[in-house]
Amino acid sequence: MLAQVLGERHPTRLALVGGGGSGKSTLAAALGYRVAGRFPGGVHWFRVGAWDVRTLGEILALRFGVARAHPWKGLRATLSSRGPMLIVLDNHEDDRAIAALFERLGEIDASVLITARRCLLAGVSIFPVVPPLITSGRAAFPSAAGLTRLLRFNPLALDVASALIESGETTARALGEHLSARGVGRVRVIEHEDDLPEVKSLVEFAWRRLDGAAKRLLAVLAHTDGDHMDRASLLRLARGGARGEAGLERLRRWHVVEEPVADRFSLHATVRYAVLRKTRFDLGRYFEHYLTLLEAHPERLALEQSHLFASMELAHGRGRLEDALRLNALLARLEA
Repeated sequence: MLAQVLGERHPTRLALVGGGGSGKSTLAAALGYRVAGRFPGGVHWFRVGAWDVRTLGEILALRFGVARAHPWKGLRATLSSRGPMLIVLDNHEDDRAIAALFERLGEIDASVLITARRCLLAGVSIFPVVPPLITSGRAAFPSAAGLTRLLRFNPLALDVASALIESGETTARALGEHLSARGVGRVRVIEHEDDLPEVKSLVEFAWRRLDGAAKRLLAVLAHTDGDHMDRASLLRLARGGARGEAGLERLRRWHVVEEPVADRFSLHATVRYAVLRKTRFDLGRYFEHYLTLLEAHPERLALEQSHLFASMELAHGRGRLEDALRLNALLARLEA
C-alpha cells in the first residue's frame, strides 16, 4: 500500500509515525528499495534528528553539490532538474525546522518520506507504524516468547532479550524476573518518546555485566550525533584497545549495538537514551577526530558525512572562531 501511495503521484509527503523500536526506519529502508525504480532522480537518505534548518540546508547543499553560502535557490533548481526523486528524512524531531525546510525549498519534483516518533506537520500524510505481530498476538522471537507481552511486543526489546538468552548470559525466567522487578509491566509516565522502560531495563541488565571498556564504547555512540561509526574510530574515541575489541564483540552478540553496515556500529535511539543518563563524553574529541579524518581522507565523505554534519552543528553551538574557520576550509575543499 505504501509503495502504491508513493508511486501514484508526485510529489508525495508521507510520515511513518510510531514509538521507539517499532520499525519505522526499517520500513522506510524497505520502502525506498521497493520504489527506487520509480525515481530516476534517486533515493536520498538523511538522518535529520533535531538539527536546525540552517544545518539542514548545508547538509542538502553538500549532498547535491550546491554552494553552501546561499543554498536555497541552488537547491530548488537542482531538485527540480534531476527528475522525480525520493528524499527520506529519518528520525525527525523538530517540526519547525522541517516546516521551514519545506517552505524554503518550495515546489520541487521530490517526494518526501519522514520517520518520526511524532509528527505535527500539516500537509503531510501520516501512516502509523506498530510492531507487525502485535495485532495478532504472535511471538517473533521463540527464545523470548514468554516475555513478548511483558516487553509490549517491542521488536527491539525482544531482539535484545532473545540475544541475551541465546548467548547463554541469562535465561528467559531470570530475565523476566529482572524486568518485573524493574516495573516494566506497570503503567507510568515516561520522560521522552525514547524513554521506554522495556528497553531501559534491558540496557540496565546488560550494563551490570559490562567492563569499563565496553561502557566507554556505548558512551561514545550515545553522545555523538552521527550515524554508524567505523570500528577504528569507535575504539580510538573510546580508548578501547584490546579490551575494547572484546567489549564490542559482547555488545554485538547481545544486539545492544546495531551494525547497519559491515563493521560500522550505532545505537538505536531508545538504547542511546538509556545510556546517555549513565555516561559522559567530551564532544571536542569527536569534533577533532572527524575533522582530522576528513582532512586526511576526503574520499571518505560518503561514509562519514553524518559525522561531518554533526561536527557542523557542534561548531554552530560552540561558537569558536577557530572551529568555524577550520570547518569552512574543509567544506570548501570537499565542495571543490
